[in-house]
Amino acid sequence: MNTKPVGDKITLPNGQVAPFSKAYKAGELLFVSGQLAFNTDSTLNTDDIATQTTLCLKQIANILAEEGLTKDNIVKLGIWLTDKNDFAEFNKAYAEFLGDHRPARSTVQSQLMLPGSKVEIEAIAAY
Repeated sequence: MNTKPVGDKITLPNGQVAPFSKAYKAGELLFVSGQLAFNTDSTLNTDDIATQTTLCLKQIANILAEEGLTKDNIVKLGIWLTDKNDFAEFNKAYAEFLGDHRPARSTVQSQLMLPGSKVEIEAIAAY
């Protein structure tokens, strides 16, 4: 099977190179690492769950676009929410972004690594 990392190396805020890729191609699948709600200036957005959800999904869409894919190529999403009470608002923003596309999905409640993060989203897409 043909495998390769996708995109540039990730540089962490402390200047170190991250020990993972933003995405990885394996055969006809693209595995996108979990995305947090970063603003365009690389600061963490700590707004409401809807804003954070949309930012995460836009970042995934941008990574897919680098490979000539769209959100319609997504076959599975993994979601981590820090607060189960955010689920309804998360779901609304998620549905608005994806439109009629309904990939498989898992959603769990979990603490996240960066304080202020309310959601993390990873994706698997098919070429």
